[in-house]
Amino acid sequence: MEILLEYGWVLLVLILLEGLLAADNAVVMAVMVKHLPREQQKKALFYGLMGAFIFRFAALFLITFLVNIWQVQALGAAYLLFISIKHIWDQRRHKEELADTHKLETKGSGFWMTVLKVELADIAFAIDSMLAAVAIAVTLPEVGNSVIGGINGGQFAVMFFGGIVGLIIMRFAAHKFVQLLAKFPSLETAAFLIVGWVGVKLLVLTLSHPDIQILDEHFPHSTEWKLIFWSVLVVIAVGGYLLGVRQNRKVEA
Repeated sequence: MEILLEYGWVLLVLILLEGLLAADNAVVMAVMVKHLPREQQKKALFYGLMGAFIFRFAALFLITFLVNIWQVQALGAAYLLFISIKHIWDQRRHKEELADTHKLETKGSGFWMTVLKVELADIAFAIDSMLAAVAIAVTLPEVGNSVIGGINGGQFAVMFFGGIVGLIIMRFAAHKFVQLLAKFPSLETAAFLIVGWVGVKLLVLTLSHPDIQILDEHFPHSTEWKLIFWSVLVVIAVGGYLLGVRQNRKVEA
C-alpha cells in the first residue's frame, strides 16, 4: 500500500510537471507559427506535434540508461532545483519574454524554416521533459525485476505514462491549462515548488548512494524521511490551491 501511494503521488507530480512543460511547448509553437497563413499554421503545428511525440520518446529511451549513475542523479537534482528556483525567480518576467519571442518570430520566416525552428524547440522541450521525468522517477522504490533502458520497469512505466499524458495535454488541452494558470498564478508557483522539493529528495538519494555515503544509505527509504517528504509535498499543494482561490476572490471583489 505504501509503494502504491508513493507511485500515485509521484505520478500526479509528474503529470503536473509534464502538463506545465507541454503547455509551455504548445504556447511556444503557437507563437512561432502565428505569422504564417492559417492553413500553413495548422500544417506547421501538425509537424510540431509529431516532432514533440518523436523527440520525447527518443529522449526517454536515450536518457534512462544513465539513471543508475549517481553523477546523473546529482545532475538531475541540480537541474530540478535550478528550474524550480529560476522559474519562480523569472515568473514576473514571463509575459515579457513571451512578448519578445512573439516580436522575434513575427518578422516572418518561411514555412519550412518555421517548421525547423519548431522542431528545434521540440528537441529542447523533449530533453527538458524527459530529464525531469527521469529525475523524479528514480526516487521511487523499484518494483519487480524488469529493466527497460537501464531503469526499473515500474519507474519506466511512470515516466512513460507521464509522457503520454503530457502529449495528450499538449494536443487537446494546452490552451485550457494556460488559461487556468493565468487565472490561478499561485498554482504554477506551487507546482515548481514541488519540483524543487522533489529535487531535494533526489539530492538526498544521491548523498546516500553507496559510492558517496554522506547520508546513511537506508535514510531515503526510512519512514521518517518519507513522512517528512510527503507532508511537505501536501502542504505545498494544498497551500498553492488555497492561495490561488484567495487571490482569485480578491480580484473578483
